Amino acid sequence: MLDLGSRRIVGYAMDAHMPDDLVIAAMDMAIAVRGGDVTGMTFHHDRGSQYMSKDFRAFCERHHINQSVGRVGSSQDNAVTESFWASLKRELVNRYRFATRAEARRAIVAWINHYNTVRLHSSLGNVPPIEWELRFAIHQLQAA
Repeated sequence: MLDLGSRRIVGYAMDAHMPDDLVIAAMDMAIAVRGGDVTGMTFHHDRGSQYMSKDFRAFCERHHINQSVGRVGSSQDNAVTESFWASLKRELVNRYRFATRAEARRAIVAWINHYNTVRLHSSLGNVPPIEWELRFAIHQLQAA
């Protein structure tokens, strides 16, 4: 789960397959990262069966999450997330061969942590997502 404002990865889950409970686990992580109350949040996704499932839709309703579904055959409405996946593949996945799924998982988690805390993002004024969020929070407090 990627926060469109800060470009921060706030939730993820990994497995060999992608059933709806994997997406729910990633969303649970995102909700926890955001302090538990995500009322009114909009979650944009494609038309994958895991996102359109009855269980995931019910999960979103329970947490007052608005679902926004992309058009068939269009990646433009999800360009930021597609860019994230391209970076992950280019910078990590396509460069290494992992002996085990657990090794790949550890490397991906480390890469995500780097992406959130160290990697500079030109769309954020060349600061990492965590720093951008801190600056935004300070600005909100000063404006109050």
